[in-house]
Amino acid sequence: MNHIVIQRRDSARHNPARAAFAADVQAGLAGAMKSLPAKYFYDRRGSELFERICELPEYYPTRTELGLLQRHAPEMAALIGADAELVEFGAGALQKIRLLLDALQRPRSFLPIDISGAHLSDAAAALARDYPGLQVRPVAGDFTAPDLALPQRHAQARGRAGFFPGSTIGNFTPEEALCFLRQAARILGEDDAAGSGLLIGVDLVKDPALLHAAYNDAAGVTAAFNRNLLQRINRELNGDFVLDQFAHYAFYQPPQQRIEMHLVSLTAQSVQVDGRRYDFAAGESIHTENSYKYTLSGFRRLAEQAGFRPAAAWTDEDGLFSLHWLALG
Repeated sequence: MNHIVIQRRDSARHNPARAAFAADVQAGLAGAMKSLPAKYFYDRRGSELFERICELPEYYPTRTELGLLQRHAPEMAALIGADAELVEFGAGALQKIRLLLDALQRPRSFLPIDISGAHLSDAAAALARDYPGLQVRPVAGDFTAPDLALPQRHAQARGRAGFFPGSTIGNFTPEEALCFLRQAARILGEDDAAGSGLLIGVDLVKDPALLHAAYNDAAGVTAAFNRNLLQRINRELNGDFVLDQFAHYAFYQPPQQRIEMHLVSLTAQSVQVDGRRYDFAAGESIHTENSYKYTLSGFRRLAEQAGFRPAAAWTDEDGLFSLHWLALG
């Protein structure tokens, strides 16, 4: 029998998630260089739009990573071992975890973590129906929060294996990525169990033309995903952004090895959020996302700094994308 318990960090009377969202938006818009944290893209609508992005012909990461999982899941499962408890950071639609679950021996428990609680609940319920006997324990919350705590490990689980697909690690600055990896190492290895580690997707440095196409799709889905952040601010924080007055702009920065995504004000204008006014000059932008790209050796060095032992890596034949098993202990 499946067990589904959604762990929430807010309540009807007090909503710390909204307070944190408001504080981050206010700090970002008040800065000399306006910015917004990328984690707030993922309300229900944002999550749906991101799923559409993953299906676009220009967006290579999802299909490339799925191909790697389809070909190498048995090797990955052998490294994780039997009787594992899986923890997925930024779980989303729970599509990729199915390939890993199918290859694992007796997976005991699955803890998907995602900031979009409603989207997570739907996806977790569907997964639980398809995997009878697997204990599914979704956690609705911010997996980057320093106080992140997970339920006690399943009594029959031999160890905890993390799963962080989709190259989300690239949304962090190198300093933030190191901080996240250290926290993941602490959470996954806190009881020093055998088989603990992290399976993580990492996008690789490549031809900038491929990157430009991936983040500027012809159908405009990425642009809608970017602007949806302003719509969320309007809905949840009493904002009055006019979406059509902000243009999606994404480009590659070779020195930093990253894609930058911005929303550019098309005119001089003022916007109110929760009663506070923010002025924009024509051409001024809000920096909404970074997507860092790595070399294989560069990412291994970062993982070692965080306390992991890089044990295996898989790449596609074109060198577009990679999956890494980072062992603990």
